[in-house]
Amino acid sequence: MRTLLRHRLFCRLLGGWTVGNLADSALFLTLAVWAKDLTGSSSAAGLVFLALAIPSLLAPLLGLLVDRVRRKPLIVTANLVAAGAAASLLLIDGAGMLWLLYTVTVLYGALGVLNGAAQSGLLRDLLPDDQLDSANAMLSTVDNGLRILTPAIGAGLYVLWGGPALGLGVAGLLVVTAALIASVPVVESDPDGERSSFWTDAVAGFAHLRSVPLLLRMVVVVAAAFGVIGLFDTVLFEVVEHGLGMDPAFFGVLMSLQGAGAIVGGLTSALVLRRWGPARTVGTSLAVIGVAALAFTVDVVGLPLLPVAIVAIFVAGAVIPWMMVAMITTRQRLTPPRLQGRTAAATNISMTLPQILSIAAGALLVAVVDYRVLLVVAALVLGGCAMVLLISRSQEPAAEVPAADAIVELP
Repeated sequence: MRTLLRHRLFCRLLGGWTVGNLADSALFLTLAVWAKDLTGSSSAAGLVFLALAIPSLLAPLLGLLVDRVRRKPLIVTANLVAAGAAASLLLIDGAGMLWLLYTVTVLYGALGVLNGAAQSGLLRDLLPDDQLDSANAMLSTVDNGLRILTPAIGAGLYVLWGGPALGLGVAGLLVVTAALIASVPVVESDPDGERSSFWTDAVAGFAHLRSVPLLLRMVVVVAAAFGVIGLFDTVLFEVVEHGLGMDPAFFGVLMSLQGAGAIVGGLTSALVLRRWGPARTVGTSLAVIGVAALAFTVDVVGLPLLPVAIVAIFVAGAVIPWMMVAMITTRQRLTPPRLQGRTAAATNISMTLPQILSIAAGALLVAVVDYRVLLVVAALVLGGCAMVLLISRSQEPAAEVPAADAIVELP
């Protein structure tokens, strides 16, 4: 990471990413708390996360856009549009405006999909392959580590001045993000000039995933895992309210603890990936998250829930960067530069579509099924997914994955 910190252009990109994620973390967690306060419903809060995930359905189209245009101007424009959307939260004055809260959340989710796909390509253009794992680890540390401070900042603005003040503050941060990204003089690869049928071009990322066995196996297994991970978005509100007996705002405290774990995970993820390889890293991460899910049910057997929940959320936070850095770095290394957007988008939709369904299911089921049952089901599924990757790791290449353009071509 020291080499990266001497890379002037990467540091500038990191600065923009940091400010943008400060806005992200401050807004999306508090939107869920805001929805809960407006309606008194955990399901309404869980639907905020569903709204964040819905734009992933457009991921193939957004990925095609990313590969067809210059990525830096696209990111700048997207952040300015999102700033306008965040500022519109000033108009919310009661439960009757909940539709606007969800609309802004959807637009914000689209920004996340677009930025993720575009950033993948920018990093691939900016850095050599052997620095991608460290760069992704650093970005992941920023992304997740900011949760230590930003939920408290977001909750503080919300408690003191209400959600509209939070929206205005986030809008300002997004404008700063756009300015910082605009200042990075990255030399981009040329936009994709090849044309086939629209459908063939749009799904080229999926075709690439199918052509690389390691990527295909990892994406399929993680997609299955995300089919239950979405339950947590609603269930954790039930854990806070009924298990711990806390106010909904305590959800932000749990996210801060997860962010603390993510700092540890982000700082160690590149080393773990190099030593264990992609499949073992992702498999181990899923297994640990499964154990953490079970930990939130220990009050059933008479154990004190609060200290166990604190440890569980911290440890789960630590392994999330392991999983994401392994997934992102392996995908970047095994994908040609101007297919980065579509492959990132294909990976995104493969994981978030099951997550959308599980978020929706969680919002419905939590009203009729004990949240502990849902956590046990999630733990069993995550354990099974982990076993598939851990058993199959003997079929994967060396942990240090070769460069994409050296070993793979699109058929």
